[in-house]
Amino acid sequence: MRLVQFKETSGAQHVAVVEDAETLLVLTGVSSTRKLAEIAIKEGTTMIAAAKSRMGEDRISYDEVAKSGRLLPPITHADPAHFLVTGTGLTHLGSASARANMHTSGNKAADETDSMKMFRMGVEGGKPKAGETGVQPEWFYKGDGSIVASPGADMPSPSFALDGSEEPEIAAVYVIDPDGNPVRIGFAIGNEFSDHVTERQNYLYLAHSKLRACSMGPELLLGDLPSHVEGTSRLYRDGKVIWEKPFLSGEDNMSHTLANLEYHHFKYDLFCRPGDVHAHFFGTATLSFADGVTTQDGDEFEIESSLFGRALRNRLTTQAARKVVVKTI
Repeated sequence: MRLVQFKETSGAQHVAVVEDAETLLVLTGVSSTRKLAEIAIKEGTTMIAAAKSRMGEDRISYDEVAKSGRLLPPITHADPAHFLVTGTGLTHLGSASARANMHTSGNKAADETDSMKMFRMGVEGGKPKAGETGVQPEWFYKGDGSIVASPGADMPSPSFALDGSEEPEIAAVYVIDPDGNPVRIGFAIGNEFSDHVTERQNYLYLAHSKLRACSMGPELLLGDLPSHVEGTSRLYRDGKVIWEKPFLSGEDNMSHTLANLEYHHFKYDLFCRPGDVHAHFFGTATLSFADGVTTQDGDEFEIESSLFGRALRNRLTTQAARKVVVKTI
């Protein structure tokens, strides 16, 4: 089962089940996937069961909602500060070579880079046996809920950015229950969107390169994630595809288990605050930047996987420069 969040023309928010490629079945008595999760947690049931018990009779056109710009990310929070967006890198088989090339020292080209060391550590210790703790992955913070662009909306890139390129990934979505336990409610296809030129200058700039917008959805996949996921990432310019490449995800194609990535995120009390929402990106091995593509204003990103239903599309838009003024009082 897959869910979407959308707005009516009046602005009211709703949740719907994706009945088919053209039809959304609206749920009754629930205005967000977060509220549905809270109901499921309180009732001790699953998201699928909670959604099934709230299926109404109202059906609407999926295309109409999408074309009118009323699709929302698959998870939101009324207070964006309580929606944390994070991720892990060097988690996918094949993801290390491009990164290592970006960060190789000119004087020690033959040496193993820090990125390659991190990747190797994941290959050797990222899939621990049940009950054991595996090696921790590379981790980064992207921002709060205010940086999540809706499906079909512009993907804003700051005026000072040196690059703005897609990263086709899967994001897991969590709600923290009243006892402080993370509860995974589903998965979404996502564009983690980063500034790779800034990162390439020095790998210690990774934190800066990740403080950018992102996008997810439009559909939230309920239940477990298959161990093998296939998708395609495309870049459009003036309506034509200028770059296209398949990508793989799921544990069969990763150097870490999802459980290990989750443990090393939620082991921090900071991320177990009741009522908070988390979207955690799991990484990728496929980038147009790694193939020498330079994006430009107006380019459109498209990321799709049949597992997640409708493709995710966003248009790159450079923001106007903003003067930074620090006041003293």
